[in-house]
Amino acid sequence: MAANRVANRMTNRLNNVIARCLGVFVCLLLAGCLGSPEGVTAVNNFQLDRYLGRWYEVARLDHSFERGLSNVTADYALRDDGGIRVTNRGYSEEKGVWQDAEGRAYFMQDSAQGRLKVSFFGPFYGSYIIFELDESNYQYAFVAGNTTDYLWLLARTPTIDEALKTHFIERADALGFDSSKLIFVDQTINKKL
Repeated sequence: MAANRVANRMTNRLNNVIARCLGVFVCLLLAGCLGSPEGVTAVNNFQLDRYLGRWYEVARLDHSFERGLSNVTADYALRDDGGIRVTNRGYSEEKGVWQDAEGRAYFMQDSAQGRLKVSFFGPFYGSYIIFELDESNYQYAFVAGNTTDYLWLLARTPTIDEALKTHFIERADALGFDSSKLIFVDQTINKKL
């Protein structure tokens, strides 16, 4: 009987230690999703009202949640809770259908800094770091995630000029992104609209 009590206490202590360790691990994992690649710094003097609206995805690094999609757009609008509604849309040539994903974003610190957290999957957030922006007219934005595996070039138009494309590639290379893996998104359908 006494041996059972001792065993139960030891089991409870072990479970508590495991639970604490797991909690710390989850916190570290989630914090890592909200980090930024070395050298990538969010723009300052960010103006959300000028950023809202439609953006065309001109280039991206490949990842599973956009794989095979063309004519990709991102629409940003205010949410009732003060956050931002993010609606991504792209065309799957393979399936012959449009695919939509709706998420939410919130500023991670100061709303004048282009550093947000975005979620499309329940309580899990990832970094959304605007590290270069056409501050005069808000016509293009360079966006990174928490690692050099996530990179986007967004523009207000489906196409951009070669000078901006070259600048984006040079900037990406300088920050450690692998620009040889960039996908320049087919915007054929959006050009016709």
